[in-house]
Amino acid sequence: MSIKSDRWIRRMAEEHGMIEPFEPGQIRHGADGNRIISYGTSSYGYDVRCSTEFKVFTNIHSATVDPKEFSDQSFVDIDSDVCIIPPNSFALARTVEYFRIPRSVLTICLGKSTYARCGIIVNVTPLEPEWEGHVTLEFSNTTTLPAKIYANEGVAQMLFLESDEECEVSYKDRGGKYQGQTGVTLPKT
Repeated sequence: MSIKSDRWIRRMAEEHGMIEPFEPGQIRHGADGNRIISYGTSSYGYDVRCSTEFKVFTNIHSATVDPKEFSDQSFVDIDSDVCIIPPNSFALARTVEYFRIPRSVLTICLGKSTYARCGIIVNVTPLEPEWEGHVTLEFSNTTTLPAKIYANEGVAQMLFLESDEECEVSYKDRGGKYQGQTGVTLPKT
């Protein structure tokens, strides 16, 4: 198994639609010239952006968090260029990018250091072979202060690991419950 390079990422995105929309380089400045948290292709990964769709955890309805019977009343929907996460809370978002993972590839997501150094943890489960969709991102604010997340800027890096042989059964073959997801997707059973 090996990690895939910028050349491979560009080829797979441009020729096979693995990432859409796709940025072949690293973007560090917005259209207005101001510095942003970078996104796009790096040496051995791809830095994704989060969209303006956020679901911020709230306890105003005193719901119990139950992954088998998840209540959408546990969240407040926000559509904004910035999301403020309350102290010791979390928010869900989705990537701007839509992914189509090849059958021989497993994709791992790691948070960007800019957010990690502020006490904001990004959590995403691996993108399995032949999974496709917008990635739902979880941002945990581990601090005792409100934390800010910027939409349309880099939030996490995807690493692509290719096996020396294809899997026998892919996520698509299994009919995975998150296959083809769009928007911020809550837990399903």
